[in-house]
Amino acid sequence: MTGLHRVFITGVGVISPLGLDLASTWEGITQGRSGVDFLTSFDTEGFDTRFGAEVKGFDPEEYLDRKDARRMDRFAQFAAVAAQQACQQANLSPKGEDPYRVAVIIGSGIGGISTLSQQFTVLSERGPRRVSPFLIPMMLGDMASAQVSMITGSMGANYCLVSSCSSGADAMGQAWDMVRTGREDIVLAGGTEAPLVPVSVAGFNALRALSRRNESPAQASRPFDKSRDGFVMGEGSAVFVMESEESAARRNVEPLAELRGYAATSDAHHLTEPSATGESAARAMVMALAEAGIDSSEVGYINAHGTSTPLNDKHETKAIKVALGEDAYRVPISSSKSMTGHLLGAGGALEAAICVMAMRDGLIPPTINLDEPDPECDLNYTPNAALKLELDVAMSNSFGFGGHNSVLVFSKPRQGRQE
Repeated sequence: MTGLHRVFITGVGVISPLGLDLASTWEGITQGRSGVDFLTSFDTEGFDTRFGAEVKGFDPEEYLDRKDARRMDRFAQFAAVAAQQACQQANLSPKGEDPYRVAVIIGSGIGGISTLSQQFTVLSERGPRRVSPFLIPMMLGDMASAQVSMITGSMGANYCLVSSCSSGADAMGQAWDMVRTGREDIVLAGGTEAPLVPVSVAGFNALRALSRRNESPAQASRPFDKSRDGFVMGEGSAVFVMESEESAARRNVEPLAELRGYAATSDAHHLTEPSATGESAARAMVMALAEAGIDSSEVGYINAHGTSTPLNDKHETKAIKVALGEDAYRVPISSSKSMTGHLLGAGGALEAAICVMAMRDGLIPPTINLDEPDPECDLNYTPNAALKLELDVAMSNSFGFGGHNSVLVFSKPRQGRQE
């Protein structure tokens, strides 16, 4: 469309269960390594699920001012560090730009639930006068974006987007729209989550959404496998520097990828279950490809939502078939959640980072633990080993409780290409 700007990704920062930066996370993905193990952050005695995908070895004071770090919930710490990594890779100092043209949008499904749950304990055991004065500014969902704004000096729009497990993808979609329409030159966008606390695990157990494969945690996340029994909760963050083609050229920075299309729909169906028809999720895929100007025959890889729950994997398979037709059987697909667990509101952002790396290296990530495919999940889900394959276009699906369907379409950056 005339007057719209191309949107490039020039920096990526990642904190994940597989590593404390993009390189180590991608190495774990390519090796098919599981980041799932028994939980160490609290005593899981009596819980139906005693494992998760924790971020290991993360000390926020190695990256952040000690005083600042102690006034952030873990979800905000993750985002702050990932944003710093992204800015470093993009050689970006927002203070060196027009800071009012640099925005921040960080999605989170749950926000500062760790702080909230801790302070409920303080309230019940020690009384209201002992509740921390930092409870509110640490638990609020927008505090990851606020902290990123303060740390980087970004003074454009600054907010949190909440759409359950679509939050990170939707944040990137909103950033894409802001940059391409010229409302901002640069947006720091992504998702973050730190939900591995007792009340979250108990709550998802009550929904019967989590795997209970306590005898073998590393094998518990098994998308599209016949014996899957629920998702594995994870934590972490991925943040991107997204900027217009003109901004990237002016700053003389090499793009990593181009975000070509984004679309979102709603099932309008159920609090937690995806629609059995797959039509709304399929519509989001079709719309995102249309926005990108890309035919289904050009899609080289799909990073599936692939949660390892019985209903999601079956219905996503159906949705991909509806959206892509015969191309659904051709295109390589995988679920990186088999290795990272499900990062809830940060999942879509982390999986976007994996799409960028897959295009860069010509490597399709595996779906590990896929030992006996479900007959109803009969597409090419890249079982257990990465596949070398050059690809120019990657698509990422994110679907959330409440019926959110969000799809991002990426391509390799091609200088001078006109829409």
